[in-house]
Amino acid sequence: MLSGSLAKGTALKVLNDIDVAFYVKSEKTPSSEPDLLNWLAERLREAYPQMKPDQIKPNRHSVCIKYAVSGLSIDVVPVQYKGDPDDRGYLFAFDGGKPVLTSIPLHLAFIRKRKARQKDDFAQVIRLVKWWVRLQKGKDEEFRLKSFITEMIVSHLADSGVSMADYTIALEKVFSYIVKSKLKSRIAFTDYYPASKLPGPTGKPIEIFDPVNETNNVAALYDESHRQKIVTAAQDALEAISEARFATTRGRAIECWQEVLGPSFRG
Repeated sequence: MLSGSLAKGTALKVLNDIDVAFYVKSEKTPSSEPDLLNWLAERLREAYPQMKPDQIKPNRHSVCIKYAVSGLSIDVVPVQYKGDPDDRGYLFAFDGGKPVLTSIPLHLAFIRKRKARQKDDFAQVIRLVKWWVRLQKGKDEEFRLKSFITEMIVSHLADSGVSMADYTIALEKVFSYIVKSKLKSRIAFTDYYPASKLPGPTGKPIEIFDPVNETNNVAALYDESHRQKIVTAAQDALEAISEARFATTRGRAIECWQEVLGPSFRG
C-alpha cells in the first residue's frame, strides 16, 4: 500500500524515495524485526529476479529497493496485520519498544479531509515548510523535523482556522506558532479518538500525537537540543519574512526570502 508524502499529495518534486507499506500476517511471518526484514528482502528478490540482490537490501526498519538507472529508492516497510479494521497494523518502533499501531488508510483520509477544506493551498504550504526543513538539514546535519511532524503542525494550524490561501501569511503563521509555543504545547487531533483517551504528560520535550493512535507521540525521540534547533531556525525564518515585508527594494525582499526558501527563490 502506497504511503507517506507521495500518497498524501504533500511530497516535494525532488522526491527520490517512495514509502510503501507491506502488510504481512503476523502469525505466518517472523516475529523479530531483523528476521522479518530478511524474510521480506528474500520475497522481494523473488518478485524482482531481474534486479541484482544488492539492489534489494534490509535497512534499519525497512527493505530498500534501489533502481540503478533512475536512482529512485523504494522503502518497503513491513506492517504486521492482526485482523484489525481500517487496515490497522503494527510497525516496529524506532526506539526498539513494542510495535506501534497505525493505519495507512486513516492517515490518508486525515490529510485528504484537510486538503478538501483548503483545496491545493493546504498541501502547498506543507510542501513549502518541507522545503525549508530540507534547507535546514543541508546547513546542519543534526537538524531534525520529519515530514510527518511537519504535516501535523500545519494540520493543527488549519484546524485552528488559519487560512492557507496566502502563502506568505501562512508560512509566517507556521513559524510564529513554532516560536511562540516553542513546541512545548501538545498537539493532538480528535478525528479517530476523543481527547480524553490521550495519556498524561509524557515528560518529552515535544508532544505531537499520531491522529490514529493516541498512545503514539511521534516526536518522542526528539530531545531538548532538537526542539531548540527547530525553534531557533523558525525564529530566523520569521525575522526574514518580517524584514521582507518592510524591505524598501524588491531585491532586498527577495534576498530575505532566499534566507527562508533558498537561493533558487526568485519572487
